[in-house]
Amino acid sequence: MALTTRQEEIKAEFIRVRGAWGDTWESILQLDPEFLHAYLNFSAVPWRKNHLDDKTKEFMYIAVDAAATHLYVPGIRQHIKAALKVGATPQEIMEVLELTSTLGIHAMNIGVPLLVKVLEEKGLRTAPTPLTADQERIKAEFTENRGYWHAFWDEMLELDPELFEAYTEFSSVPWKTGTLSPKVRELVYIAFDTAATHLYVPGLKLHLENALGYGATTEEILEVMEIASVIGIHAATTAVPILIEEISALEQQD
Repeated sequence: MALTTRQEEIKAEFIRVRGAWGDTWESILQLDPEFLHAYLNFSAVPWRKNHLDDKTKEFMYIAVDAAATHLYVPGIRQHIKAALKVGATPQEIMEVLELTSTLGIHAMNIGVPLLVKVLEEKGLRTAPTPLTADQERIKAEFTENRGYWHAFWDEMLELDPELFEAYTEFSSVPWKTGTLSPKVRELVYIAFDTAATHLYVPGLKLHLENALGYGATTEEILEVMEIASVIGIHAATTAVPILIEEISALEQQD
């Protein structure tokens, strides 16, 4: 299908601003060019502000798309490719993925406090049990490796020290062997915690505090949130190709 002059203008602007194009964007352009143009303006905000360097921006996209709550494969591929193009190393990208892989622990972060509440309501728990020497060791190791401690870890450490010790080892790998700055690591956590597919408020608040402590600016943090805010477009990028296929199938029946 030949593009109109307006569609050609939008396509050229999209490629200039975002540096990429594909069949999905072409399909959206054909069905609703003004929607694509509005999305372009929306998604371009962090690229106009540029408080974060291009590589760090790509890390944020990777974290949001690769998170277990989203797993948007086309975006993961696009932004890994873009990150490599702007100078990211495979090791840096692997570190982003390692940081993002910690998201699963939120099953415990949310579940354990609720379990404790239910146990208390049923009279099966009256007070925390003092930590053993081994549990104190695990707490000290986590604090040393991760650089902080938060009260929401207390009950997990008390009730399931074996799991918490294993998580400490798992989550500490990028902090012990990685090369990203502590600030960028905290921005990665912020990216997937603030994304619409997760919205994990306790972790988001904690990592906002940590990021500020490591020198992040308000503008940098807002830019991470701006990047996370655009994942709603994946409703269109996932469904529009299906819509195009079904339109084509219907036309072939006529």
